Amino acid sequence: MTALRLPNASLDHVTDWVFDLDNTLYPRECNLFAQIDTLITHYVMEVTRLDFDRARSLQKDYYRDFGTTLNGLMHKHDIDPDHFLSTVHAIDYSPVDPHPDLVEAIAALPGRKFILTNGDTGHARAVLRRLGGDHLFEHVHDIRAMTFVPKPHREAYDGFFARHDIDPTRAIMFDDLEKNLVVPHEQGMATVQVVAGADFAHEQVEAWELGRTTGPHVHHVTGDLAGFLRNLP
Repeated sequence: MTALRLPNASLDHVTDWVFDLDNTLYPRECNLFAQIDTLITHYVMEVTRLDFDRARSLQKDYYRDFGTTLNGLMHKHDIDPDHFLSTVHAIDYSPVDPHPDLVEAIAALPGRKFILTNGDTGHARAVLRRLGGDHLFEHVHDIRAMTFVPKPHREAYDGFFARHDIDPTRAIMFDDLEKNLVVPHEQGMATVQVVAGADFAHEQVEAWELGRTTGPHVHHVTGDLAGFLRNLP
């Protein structure tokens, strides 16, 4: 499933390919992030002494309003981000299957490839090893490199561009959350929202996390990242 934004939306100009990690390089349907999501809820319970339901509601509020639950907890509860990251990424990575078609498609892209993730590098490398693509990316720009200011905040992107000397007008961003594509669009990047299947639903996932938009900041939509990359507009 791929929708193009404009008749002249060719990506021939792209020299830097920037990918989110979670629910983008692996399918949301494998529910890897659901494990992290549950651990975050328990972390919020521990910090706030709230029961499960109220902690979960607060977690999602922070995720929506601050970009990450971590950012909200840092602002509101002064937690140690390293302790948080090591705790919520203590998961089983076996649900991520090897994906040789995706690895081949990314390897064939002309130019540099990066990961820009609100997770940490250790988590990203664990996912990439499962996919079979740990060798593909020039750099993983993680939440620590962002100084814990996550997407969708402009500072997260500006620091990434500066560190890697990226011209946004010659770059493209792939992300599962449409709100994370607003700043890339404003900065001149091409954008692609990677979505779950239309019938996907999960009790741990709120509607806004699956939201799609016809807004101008989403240039392309795909439910098949490997297929999109093999058949670039």
